Amino acid sequence: MNLFVTGTDTEIGKTLASCALLHAYAGKGLRVIGMKPVAAGAGADGINEDVAQLRAASTVDAPYTLVNPFLLREPLAPHIAAQREGAAISMARIVVAYEALCAQADVVIVEGVGGFRVPLGERWDSADLAARLGLPVVLVVGMRLGCINHALLTQEAVVARGLRLAGWIANRIDPHMACAEENIAALEARLDAPLLGVLPHQAAPDAAGMAAC
Repeated sequence: MNLFVTGTDTEIGKTLASCALLHAYAGKGLRVIGMKPVAAGAGADGINEDVAQLRAASTVDAPYTLVNPFLLREPLAPHIAAQREGAAISMARIVVAYEALCAQADVVIVEGVGGFRVPLGERWDSADLAARLGLPVVLVVGMRLGCINHALLTQEAVVARGLRLAGWIANRIDPHMACAEENIAALEARLDAPLLGVLPHQAAPDAAGMAAC
């Protein structure tokens, strides 16, 4: 099953969760590909680290331009980074790349950028992209103070787009978060989707090892 992975915010572990999902599906003998339609921030080598991790976790070696159709140099909000480069992010181009990946794999995990409503252009955002692809959504919740509100608001936005929240993943990004278990329990009681896993805090996260979490 193809999935669209979004998060309660930026830097909350969407790539880690996406890679864990890729490893989990690969463990079932499926051909898997990770896709990051839009990435903001490139290293000196012109490679985005999130994209590199997704490619490493994939079992199908798809062309970089299909895995990541739009790479923006600066780590900024995508529509702003695109404006500064004199570029425009095209939904049509992303859809073509996605369909090409679907022809090569059994499972495509599409990782969004930032949170669910991050603008990708003047009149459209990441939520519009998820709706155009028509994919079930997996929500990565960065476990820190405020995450309950962020998660519930994101669920409302997903439902408002006519999409299904297929599940959510709790990522313990703050090892010192007070009452973390109580927060997870509160989310389980309020999110209308199953908890797919709880990713432990690790200094050097291991997506393959977390596939079973």
